[in-house]
Amino acid sequence: MTFARWAAAVTLLALTSLPVSAQNADPKPPSTYDRVWSKLTDWYNDKSNPVVQRVLFTGRFQHDLTMVEADQGDWRESNIRRVRFGTRVTMFQNYLVHAEMEVNPQERNPFYMRITDAYVAWQKNPKSVVMVGKQSIPFTQEGATSSRELVTIDRSNLANNIWFTQEYMPGVSVSGRVAPWNYRAGVYSAGSMNREFGRFDASVFTLAVLGYDFGKKIGVREAVVTGNYLYQHPDALNTFTKKFEHIGSVNFRLEQPRWGFRSDLSKTKGYLGQRDVLGVMAMPYVNATRKLQFVLRYTFLRSNGNNGLSLASYENKTTRGNGDRYSEGYAGANYLLYGHRLKLQTGVQFADMRDRANDGGAYSGVSWTTGLRVGW
Repeated sequence: MTFARWAAAVTLLALTSLPVSAQNADPKPPSTYDRVWSKLTDWYNDKSNPVVQRVLFTGRFQHDLTMVEADQGDWRESNIRRVRFGTRVTMFQNYLVHAEMEVNPQERNPFYMRITDAYVAWQKNPKSVVMVGKQSIPFTQEGATSSRELVTIDRSNLANNIWFTQEYMPGVSVSGRVAPWNYRAGVYSAGSMNREFGRFDASVFTLAVLGYDFGKKIGVREAVVTGNYLYQHPDALNTFTKKFEHIGSVNFRLEQPRWGFRSDLSKTKGYLGQRDVLGVMAMPYVNATRKLQFVLRYTFLRSNGNNGLSLASYENKTTRGNGDRYSEGYAGANYLLYGHRLKLQTGVQFADMRDRANDGGAYSGVSWTTGLRVGW
């Protein structure tokens, strides 16, 4: 495991060795980036038009370079992780139509992967936004964070095991903010999955989210405690989702100009053989400058029986079995060239998974991932 450790150390050292003047400077966002992003994304903008007021081009490009060295084997990969693009159209003053698709430029078959967003939202009142169609399902701390805005290069294994990683499913939701409260309630289809809207041939699940920001009370920019509860009617045909009947998650998000902290405590109840899972995640980070950010993360997962847990996408290239207890330590650095719209991220992750069943799920290794993230 020496090469991955060496590569990770060199990358982190390079980022921490920026000139002191660059670290202490407080530059304004480069106007070049503003001009490029405006020309790329703002296709039409006319508030006086009674039908179409604005058309935005949306999407993301994410590339990873990964090395895994584990007791079970090694893996190297250069991978275009995500490519998505679409439009957001504001119509009739109060309606938003958003459609995006995901493609895989590394493959010809299939090049088209799936539709992600495809919904209509009524947003006249920010206290009560109604959304109908295929949309993101935000629960758990990292599951509720867009991949464009992650502080780490990828989500923790808590999100991989508990959150519905398909993320986009058809349904109806109502969300809003009445400071200091925010909320979301929705009903979604959990049936047989396909690349569009699914087959609507199984049950549904409901999601309730309630958050409270007590930042002003303690003198910080933001301090939000959010509770998430999801109920899913058990059905063997539910393939858009994971086989959990109940999911509860309490997460915390604290933001200050120079530092922040995020955490998650989640518990599930499985069905049709899926083990119950308990997960904990804690993630502090420091903004050394307006562009340079350092982050640590610890994750612990436990299932109430054998083979209830899976590994993350790169780790499972060396071990494809399941286990019952998982722990992970992560250290990383981010360089924000244009905020979360253009950034470089790197992180080294030390992880172990126990497999009491001894049927091929044990893992002990270190992985290093460096990536480019572009969002528009």
